[in-house]
Amino acid sequence: MSKVMAIDGNAAIAEAMRQINPDVVAAYPITPSTAVPQTFSQFVADGLVDTEFIPVESEHSAMSACIGAAAAGGRVMTATSANGLALMWEMLYIASGNRLPIVMAVINRALSAPINIHCDHSDSMGARDSGWIQLYSENAQEAYENTIQAIRIAEHMDVRLPVMVCQDGFITSHGVERVEVYDDEAVRDFIGEYKPSHPLLDIDNPVTYGPLDFYDYYFEHKRQQVEAMRNAKPVIIEVGREFGRKFGREYGYFDTYKLDDAEIAVVVLSSTAGTARTAIDRVREKGLKVGLLKPRVFRPFPDDEIMDALSNVKAIGVMDRAISFGAMSNGGPLWIEIAAAAYRRGMSAPISNYVFGLGGRNISIEERGPPGCPDLATCVIFRTSALQILASSFSIRPPLRSSGRRRSMRPFPQRSRGRGPSLRRVRGALPPDPPARGRRHGGPKPGSVRAPPPAAPPPPCRPPPVPRRRESRCAHRR
Repeated sequence: MSKVMAIDGNAAIAEAMRQINPDVVAAYPITPSTAVPQTFSQFVADGLVDTEFIPVESEHSAMSACIGAAAAGGRVMTATSANGLALMWEMLYIASGNRLPIVMAVINRALSAPINIHCDHSDSMGARDSGWIQLYSENAQEAYENTIQAIRIAEHMDVRLPVMVCQDGFITSHGVERVEVYDDEAVRDFIGEYKPSHPLLDIDNPVTYGPLDFYDYYFEHKRQQVEAMRNAKPVIIEVGREFGRKFGREYGYFDTYKLDDAEIAVVVLSSTAGTARTAIDRVREKGLKVGLLKPRVFRPFPDDEIMDALSNVKAIGVMDRAISFGAMSNGGPLWIEIAAAAYRRGMSAPISNYVFGLGGRNISIEERGPPGCPDLATCVIFRTSALQILASSFSIRPPLRSSGRRRSMRPFPQRSRGRGPSLRRVRGALPPDPPARGRRHGGPKPGSVRAPPPAAPPPPCRPPPVPRRRESRCAHRR
């Protein structure tokens, strides 16, 4: 029988690990994930699990120990954050390249420098191309349930890839919530017994891990990883549906809120989705049809499924808690994926990007936004609504270069050049904001669709007091 506990996100993951009872856990503590191995080590000391707990001297060593244990045939788990994940970088690729089904809790935290212990997604987004499946959790309940499902996903014979289960550092990792913890036997029955594939300790069938792999086979091995990541998509759905049948909560690639009739969609990961729901409720009271799409699975990226869900909206605002430095418009990783998927699908809806919350910067209904915005969350929605107004006025297409080739896709349309109203002509849709400096061309600055303030009237011109004086005293002639 399940029980309800008042625990934080870290304790929820530790509870899931206790029920999973892995063979090996190797970890090195780093804020804000420290409580995960700390709590689990207490379970080991109390004899509640049979796990071999390995306290190592660094995160690089932690992942190295996990790789060795998984290659030997064990069910392996760990946890880390931020710079700890960055120190594992080399080993992340080795774990995925060797097709080892390790499950790692990533408590998202900003990467240094400057040093910061609070939440953003720069750590896990930096590892998005390392060959790991990535699941993002909105709250402690999702972190608990994603951890249980991650075991099934990683160990599926069509996948055999490592999985990161991500949640927001301090926001959910240290926030005490109501979490329904399922019966231990029910969880163990769901995950089943681990059946290793080609373990090193199978002396009757000797194998080699990590040999030198030249160009004659390296390409083929990378192709196998591609196929495994492709196979992971239906497996994620299959496991999510089975979880729903057994425990009552079904999981897919993403979650939606009031998106069916929405004209504007907000796309955001993890805990901010809760704030977005409240903001959406408020702006719907003002007549704006806004909906939410919260991705749960970032790798493999479910592009077709997300585009199907967003196919009827007129404008999309994508919120990123990370920056992809040097990428298109220096945008966020989630926006880049959404923009690329929309371009492939031929969607004409404008897509704007909002980088927020870096280093734990708060975003809430009460938090003040830029000048003229009632708050930061609804400001994102109101700015995106300007794109909807623009999109309904004329068809937006990428402008042509002189050579006839279309320009690379931009997050915002350029000035209309006579084909229709520009963003700067949409009055009343946006709060006033100082005009951007140093822009050579018209149109909105990438990352912003704000209208400039109205021009100040010229100062009054008074006639000179002495008629014979030649120079004028008008303010604008000085």
